[in-house]
Amino acid sequence: MYSNKNQLIKKFLNFITFKHLIKMSTPKPFTYTLGTHNSQKVIFITFERNLEQQQEIKSLVDSKWSQTKRSWYTLDTESNRELFNLQPHSYSQPSVEGIKHLQKFTYWLKSKRYSENTIKTYKEALKTFLIFYNTKDIAAITNEDVVNFNNEYILKNNLSHSYQNQLVNAIKLYFKTIQNTSLELDKIHRPKREKFLPNVLSKEEVKAILNAHSNPKHKMMLSLIYSCGLRCGELLALKPVHIDSKRNIVMLKNSKGKKDRIVPLSPKILEMLREYYLAFKPKNYLFEGQTAGNPYDNRSLQQVLKQALTKVGITKPVTLHWLRHSYATHLLESGTDLRYIQELLGHSSNKTTEIYTHVSTKNIQQIKSPFDDL
Repeated sequence: MYSNKNQLIKKFLNFITFKHLIKMSTPKPFTYTLGTHNSQKVIFITFERNLEQQQEIKSLVDSKWSQTKRSWYTLDTESNRELFNLQPHSYSQPSVEGIKHLQKFTYWLKSKRYSENTIKTYKEALKTFLIFYNTKDIAAITNEDVVNFNNEYILKNNLSHSYQNQLVNAIKLYFKTIQNTSLELDKIHRPKREKFLPNVLSKEEVKAILNAHSNPKHKMMLSLIYSCGLRCGELLALKPVHIDSKRNIVMLKNSKGKKDRIVPLSPKILEMLREYYLAFKPKNYLFEGQTAGNPYDNRSLQQVLKQALTKVGITKPVTLHWLRHSYATHLLESGTDLRYIQELLGHSSNKTTEIYTHVSTKNIQQIKSPFDDL
């Protein structure tokens, strides 16, 4: 490559000096951005106007000055990426075009009144995808790019099936509503669904957890989650007016999927609630934190459960949702029709509720093992 041996030595020394400069200088004298120029993938190099640094760059790599971009640049090659300590897809933000489209997508989701959690999830998922294709025109993205993203980002980083499914949901919705492209949405495949069984506690374990706390508020919150099969967010959103003591029901307003539903309230729980209300006199929410009128903190509720588990010596990785799973399974084992359980849990599809038939032990325990006849 080099006709003169001295040139090769000089180039090598420049390389070592520059690598050292990149690692040791604070702040770094050079910044690099991956991009395209004249239909070529390039690395833009910017630095303070300094003749010495300019000569350094020119002696190190085959760099050129772009009048239109107002920046020095060199070809985007593996050796140049290694030199500048750049890894593939090591961007922190989407392209300028990507940021604009991300904003449009967020506005669209808000206008359709998606929940804040769904908006946040879809926005972050799409952002990850657009960061991955930071240097590619969005209109040029194809189905092959989605497959490549699954392999080169999701699988390489050992991300979960559920996270991959969220990303696919966000990508499909974005390209369907915001971006007009030739992307064939029906051909974007989803990961094969994992079949996990819900975690269920025995009635003895549930009883021990609910009785672990002497603090009446802590005991009341855990008991209400189990006795009504509530999600954590549903419990914390409850207000005193949602408890209908005359009809023995709890009204859950604007739950998951923006649906209201009612669940039965046991007489035992109703008595506990009356005692709790007289003792704490909540102003706005049924369960309030240290600041009156504000709902109890989600993380604090998690700690309440964790403390209960420690007190009773349960080492399983129990979460609050386990209490909801246990409620559904215990109802099924006591003979409650699956259709009613679906209504009580607020499931849109009976397939979601049917999973509890796989963890119910009512019929399985009646099966006699052939080992007993040996």
